[in-house]
Amino acid sequence: MYKINADILLLALLAMLWGSSYIFIRIAVTEIPPLTLIACRVTGAGLFLLFVLWLKGESLPRGKRIWRMLLVQSFLNSFGAWTVLAWGQQYVSAGLASVLNSVSPVFVYLISVFVLRNAPVEQRKLLGALIGCFGVVLIVGIDVLAGLGRQVVAQLACLAGALMYAGAALYGRRFAKTGALATACGTMIWASAVLVPLALIVDRPWLLHPSPSAIAAILVLSVFCTAVALLIYFRFCTASGPWGWPAKAIFGPVSA
Repeated sequence: MYKINADILLLALLAMLWGSSYIFIRIAVTEIPPLTLIACRVTGAGLFLLFVLWLKGESLPRGKRIWRMLLVQSFLNSFGAWTVLAWGQQYVSAGLASVLNSVSPVFVYLISVFVLRNAPVEQRKLLGALIGCFGVVLIVGIDVLAGLGRQVVAQLACLAGALMYAGAALYGRRFAKTGALATACGTMIWASAVLVPLALIVDRPWLLHPSPSAIAAILVLSVFCTAVALLIYFRFCTASGPWGWPAKAIFGPVSA
């Protein structure tokens, strides 16, 4: 009898955490500008991850090279992607944003095959990614597609976020020796270092008066949808690469 292993449960948890983030972004972005929202998100996540790092007695990565790599990863996986997505969600519903962002696996396939040329052309992988996108549409509801083409720039911003996520999945394989916790901490530190000064200059957040619901949405985004989700994500991504870990989590090791 087939047994559900821990990786499948973690994969489901990751999907739930990332999927719910669109709802909490939509709640918060109505009262908090996108730049400040993401600055709060990454700072809260970074503090939480540093606390976990301290509890486990681990240390941050060392060396200029690894921190340069973490800056690239942070742009692709956090402050770049999340900022354009938060901006887009000012004009796009949470459901449509999740559908547009779900094309990220398709971008992973196209980049791997046609740009990096480090993966064979396998129709089943592309078909699997497309089925996943269709599944998101079914879950959210077919009606959400009625909004396509109405806010083109905002929808392109959501697609740009998906493209950055794809790049992050491919680039994330470089951190196999760094570890999930240290990698997640490093990306959040870089994101905070970039976004907090920008938010202070551009948005002047001390003038904002967010409601308790918006503050609660940011807290959930920071701790659960970001910090916990990144720990799971980097655990998978550094173990098997962007295509290997979902397949191994569901079907087990594939023999050569």
